[in-house]
Amino acid sequence: MSWFESFILGLVQGLTEFLPISSSAHLRLTAAFADWQDPGPAFTAITQIGTETAVLIYFRKDIVRIISAWFRSLTDRSMRGDQDARMGWLVIVGSIPIGVLGIVLKDQIDTTFRDLRVIATTLVVMGVVLGIADRRAARDEAGGRHRAAKQRKSLQDLSVKDGLVYGMCQAMALIPGVSRSGATISGGLLMGYTRESAARYSFLLAIPAVLASGVFELKDAGGEGQAPMAETLFATVIAFGVGYVVIAWFMKFISSKSFMPFVVYRILLGIVLFALVGADVLSPHAGEVAGG
Repeated sequence: MSWFESFILGLVQGLTEFLPISSSAHLRLTAAFADWQDPGPAFTAITQIGTETAVLIYFRKDIVRIISAWFRSLTDRSMRGDQDARMGWLVIVGSIPIGVLGIVLKDQIDTTFRDLRVIATTLVVMGVVLGIADRRAARDEAGGRHRAAKQRKSLQDLSVKDGLVYGMCQAMALIPGVSRSGATISGGLLMGYTRESAARYSFLLAIPAVLASGVFELKDAGGEGQAPMAETLFATVIAFGVGYVVIAWFMKFISSKSFMPFVVYRILLGIVLFALVGADVLSPHAGEVAGG
């Protein structure tokens, strides 16, 4: 991997991590279209540490408050009903599915799931799911102005059951093309949460999983078939800077706008990818390391 490739891939990671269009798919596709070697899951996981650092800084007040309340709840029974303490426990509960499935499906994540046909399928299918969820949210929000029963839920309404559903949605993002934010936000919207609440919990929920995955993959960084460590770290820094700008923009965008532009983009990209692979213009395994 050259420094130029590292810069471009870091830019792509920062631009796409928080949008519901799948950063792992875009890293894979950027390499395939440019005829570069697939940067691999280790590169993806490590550069996500950069974008997740942007989350830590952007939500720093919320995170400090949640962690503080959670620790106090361990010894102070009166704190166990505190909203921030509950959020700490719910983030832990919601992180269980991706932790378990990430270990069980590691071989498939590194190989089978990176097939461009799989990515094209998940781009289209999850695009349709996001579209349905967004339309339902828009309908409820319009009705909620006239009927209290249609008002959507906030994070204060989050239960253990809903936290686990969010967690299962996040685990689907182990497949490139699904999108961590896209899957969890879709799940939240379908469960009746507001766009802002669904996005906020999605970003908070991602913190343990992304940081743990990045640290775990550090052992493979720079190894055979993987991007060099120096270039990987450079891409991570780029991803952090760009990611911070994107998350600030995205949180403002979702407060008043629909997800439909992302839905259309996902479906069109998936169709184009199917066409290119079907016409043998692009190999479904383009850029992959032999045997990897």
